[in-house]
Amino acid sequence: MNPDKQPADRGKPLAEEQFRRRLAARRSRFLRARQQGERPAWFGLGMFGLVGWSVAIPTVSLTALGVWVDRRWPGPYSWTLMLLVIGMALGCLNAWFWVSRERSEITKDRGEPQEEDQDDRD
Repeated sequence: MNPDKQPADRGKPLAEEQFRRRLAARRSRFLRARQQGERPAWFGLGMFGLVGWSVAIPTVSLTALGVWVDRRWPGPYSWTLMLLVIGMALGCLNAWFWVSRERSEITKDRGEPQEEDQDDRD
């Protein structure tokens, strides 16, 4: 055999192995979805509610604290407004953390690369 010539089917085992991996991942997703059953529309609405409450609770609680501080110790600065903004920021950070964690679980279940991994492939 001439060393300058490459066999025509050299990439074929690699392609077959990738195909088998994708097929196995698809099969495992199918089995997991079958085991979990169909999720009703209320599940999606519940997730929206969960994200909403994760923003609303810190915002309302810190705003109430700000109202109490403003009534107890009046001053030139509005504690209500400052704590409202801080509560909103904390709530949004909490929601972002929750959604990113759920998203990473979904991509892990699908067998897709994470965002950091996708940058390495380019």
